[in-house]
Amino acid sequence: MAIIIIGSVVGFWFGLQAGLRTQYPLLTVASGSMIPTLNVGDLIVVQGIANFSEVKAGLWKSPMEGDIIIFHRQSSLGQDDLIVHRAIEKYQGTDDLWYFKTAGDNNKPYPSVDSWIVSERSVVGKVVGKVPLVGYIPLEIRKPYGMALIVILIFILILAEYLPALSKKEKTTEG
Repeated sequence: MAIIIIGSVVGFWFGLQAGLRTQYPLLTVASGSMIPTLNVGDLIVVQGIANFSEVKAGLWKSPMEGDIIIFHRQSSLGQDDLIVHRAIEKYQGTDDLWYFKTAGDNNKPYPSVDSWIVSERSVVGKVVGKVPLVGYIPLEIRKPYGMALIVILIFILILAEYLPALSKKEKTTEG
């Protein structure tokens, strides 16, 4: 039974990746930079972008019109972070790549344009849906007690799977 569950989860994940054409089809919003559009703990559905010329960039006067894109960005600590911000401006470079200026919906003063320029090579995809609050599960798992909870749940599932079989075996040997 456990093998079927694990196989189903893995199959579902790879199916999502293929269907949505991205390595990251489901992500959790971890910061408040996109409030009120996306809240901390929202699970977002991400679709890969086949044609970057079709990405909608919001106007300076109304940036809420642009697509919300997810892209890689090096943090000050050298980590590769995934950022979820709205495309507010785009242009095609002399290298035929598309470039985007982005902003968080909640960054003040509104709109507060990000200091970086995002190349299409850094873009993972765009947000095509969200499920409120479900993203708190992966956010909590990242915490030390969250990982301990997962280990306990796996242990309970293993016991639930094999305990009935062991008790039947003991009854058979006794009878």
